[in-house]
Formats: sequence, C-alpha cells, structure tokens
Amino acid sequence: MNRHLISAGDLGKDDALLILDTAEELARVSERSIKKLPTLRGRTVVNLFFEDSTRTRISFEAAAKRLSADVINFSAKGSSVSKGESLKDTALTLEAMGADAVVIRHSASGAPHRLATWVRGSVLNAGDGTHEHPTQALLDAFSMRRRLGGLEGRKVTIVGDVLHSRVARSNVLLLGTLGAEVTLVAPPTLLPVSVGSWPCEVSYDLDAVLPKSDVVMMLRVQKERMNAAYFPSEREYSRRYGLDRDRFAKMPDDAIVMHPGPMNRGMEIAAEVADSPRSTIVEQVANGVTIRMAVLYLLLGGETA
Repeated sequence: MNRHLISAGDLGKDDALLILDTAEELARVSERSIKKLPTLRGRTVVNLFFEDSTRTRISFEAAAKRLSADVINFSAKGSSVSKGESLKDTALTLEAMGADAVVIRHSASGAPHRLATWVRGSVLNAGDGTHEHPTQALLDAFSMRRRLGGLEGRKVTIVGDVLHSRVARSNVLLLGTLGAEVTLVAPPTLLPVSVGSWPCEVSYDLDAVLPKSDVVMMLRVQKERMNAAYFPSEREYSRRYGLDRDRFAKMPDDAIVMHPGPMNRGMEIAAEVADSPRSTIVEQVANGVTIRMAVLYLLLGGETA
C-alpha cells in the first residue's frame, strides 16, 4: 500500500481488498468485551479538522484508540488557525510533535495532497472540499460486501447532490475498481461538468433505475454549499429524487438502502425507509470504526508489529 490515503483512485483492487479483508478480521475484535489491540502502541495520530464533523472525527479517534495509538484532536476553532496560521505552519508544528499519521478534513479540495508534501508521517484524507472522502467509500464497500456477499457485477445507484459530494466521487472510483456497476441519478444541475469522464453511467430518471439496483445510496442535499437555486423547491426535489415508501417498493426484495449521513429525513429519504431492516445506515457508522482501524493498521506498519 501507499504511505498515504488521499484518493480512492490511489487504491488498486488488491489494496482495496486487503483493507476490506483486514477490516473483516478486526471486526471480530469489536465483538470482544475488551476491544483494544496493542498494535500501534507508541504511535501518535493527529485528527486535524478544519470543518465540523461528528461521525468521521469520532470514528477515527475510536479506531486509533482501539489500536492503542496516542490521539491528538486538533480543531481549527480555538487554535492558531483562527488567528490566521497557514496550513503549512500547522503542518510543521505537527511534524515537530512527531505525528506518525495526520487525519485531515479541510474545506479546500487538494489540502491533504499539499499536507503530504510537508510531513513525514502518513496523511489520511477525511474529506477535502467537494473532492474526495476515501474512507467513507471503503466503509460503504465493506457494508455492501457484508450484506450482499460480494461486489463484482453488483448494480449500485447513487442518488442526489453529486455535484457537492466527495462521497460520490470516492465511491464511483472505488466501486469501479472492485467490479461494481455504478449509476448516478441526479438533476442535471447537481452533476459535475466532468461527470462524462467518470467510470459510471448517468440517469435523470430514478424510477427507471430502482428496479435494477442492488444498492441505492442516497446523498444529502448540501444546502450549506449552495449559493444558487439548483432545483425549484425542496418539495419538487423530493418528489423527483426522494426515496419514499412507494419508490422503496419498486426496489428488488434483497436490495439495500444506504446513506453516508447526516440525513435530511423527509427530503432525500423518508423516515420509514431510513429505519427499515434493509437500511444499512446504522451499520455504516459502526463499520466506519472498523475500516479506519484497518487503514491505520496497514498504513502505520501494523502488519509488521
């Protein structure tokens, strides 16, 4: 594996399967009464979050602590960053502290790539702008594999605000590598200009795609990133692209529903669909800890510990 995990596109099929298989082994640890392993004792993991996060930050912290690493949580609010310190100066500070791994979330696309040129430790991208979120794609693939048995030839439909979604980009790349067939469904205004070069199909008709889907992944409409009218109204968006009870009934009986969270219940997904037995939304959160344990374990030399 590479020293860093910045893009899902950095992972070849063997690397991706190694992470998923390692996570499967580590999942057994999570079922024990004592969930800790001594694997990364003496290593320091820094969570460097320039954007608000609940699931991802806590998940990385739990993963590092379960591997016995020391964890430093660094929030941009209340730090020197709020006084105008640059990312490079922050990176040099972390380097001086001897960080073995830096988990970074930043509003600027490409920030983890820049950080990797300034620190000696491993850099893990926990979301950069509207670019990528590779560990989310890995935990999604892990969740799918556990429910469906395998990903080769599976039809995965990703629905919603693709334009602003780093989760969609990472999932398209990783699922393509693992042999799944991905279809993006969204209004034309919520698709990136470059989507024609992505390894996936594109549709504007959710109702036509649902009966052929093994997985339907709903994306949050990221209103905080929208400074223009991308669709007529929330009600109209929900009518055309929301997963309600009627649309849920059109899916195959063994198909599953996913959402990276946080959800706009009632807009992109109905509450009864989100809470149904065929929803993996709660599992995805639990699997996030396991997959991030696997990534830290592999990147920080856990296999030789």
